[in-house]
Amino acid sequence: TNVAQQFTQGNFEFTDASLDLAISGQGFFVVSQNEAGTDRSYSRAGQFTVNADGFIVNNEGKFLQSFPVDSATGTVTSTSLNTTSSLNLPPSTGAPQATTEIEIGINLNSSSTALNPTLFDPTASNTYTNSTSSTVHDSLGQSHVLTYYFVKDLPGSATNPIPGVLPNGDPNQWQVFTYLDDNPVNITGGNTIPLTASGASQVSAQFNFNADGSLGSTFPTPNITNTNIALINGANPLTLTHDFANNTTTQFSANFSVNTLNPTGFATGRLTGIDISDEGLVRANYTNGNSTPMGKVAMGDFPNPQGLVNAGGSSWNETTESGAVLAGEAGSGRFGLIQSGALEASNVDLTQQLVNLITAQRNFQANARSIETSNTLTQTIIQIR
Repeated sequence: TNVAQQFTQGNFEFTDASLDLAISGQGFFVVSQNEAGTDRSYSRAGQFTVNADGFIVNNEGKFLQSFPVDSATGTVTSTSLNTTSSLNLPPSTGAPQATTEIEIGINLNSSSTALNPTLFDPTASNTYTNSTSSTVHDSLGQSHVLTYYFVKDLPGSATNPIPGVLPNGDPNQWQVFTYLDDNPVNITGGNTIPLTASGASQVSAQFNFNADGSLGSTFPTPNITNTNIALINGANPLTLTHDFANNTTTQFSANFSVNTLNPTGFATGRLTGIDISDEGLVRANYTNGNSTPMGKVAMGDFPNPQGLVNAGGSSWNETTESGAVLAGEAGSGRFGLIQSGALEASNVDLTQQLVNLITAQRNFQANARSIETSNTLTQTIIQIR
């Protein structure tokens, strides 16, 4: 009396392909016949591959659609199907990002011997108290070595304190010099220190610690910055902000130690793979450790899936009987989760259906024999005279 489509959940078959997707629960993948994403259809078949142009497509060449996301957080910015786009793999090389800030937390030994900052010479280890280095990157992705030199101030030295605030020769006072690739770089707005070793001056930062070892103040304040460091490789000039957090920069009577050293920025990276989360967030992973959100797999559902019209190739089209498509994210509302590396098998048990077919055939044969017997009996009676 009726031919009805069956949209029950099928079993999962797990694979090693990250682009094999299965929906655990309700919903359909949104695919499009064209790259622009205007001719949409809906499917639960999640065997996707990459075409020659880098787009993610199914075995019919239809383009998988995704919602736009914030490039930093991966948060969806719109769940309207009118804003979806065809998922396209990024270039195999990830763009670099220049370093702008270094978070650094250290302990400077309060028992260190005080030195005269005017005698500072980076080539002579006896003219500075401690040093440490960090790798930073420019806008072209080239790495550079940034070195910090820490000099505990000698009481009565010729440094320039903050006028009227910090007295010269504070026993808890330090000078900080910065070098990039063994070249001196000045701290913007800091102390100008005349260096006898080079006959030139260098601008340093200044730390003043409290009696309990905590960082009391810095000069300049609030930011210790190197501004517009010129580079000879054609990259943009570097501007570096050094974040010596109060709770991680200390002056205790203990050995010098670096507790935190986190520069921003990264070098050029090669694409290593694609990750798709349970919520459908697609991320591109690079060898430089960067992970870039590309989009979130768009999903659709219908008030009456039975009203969908079969478009072939395990895909369906919207009709007036199915109702208007309801768009959303995986794992929200009525939508199921997405399992990467798995395919949903047919929800038809072929073995059971073959058994049913054999049973129906046997029933047909039995009924045919019964009719044949009845016909023979009728013919015999008619022929009796």
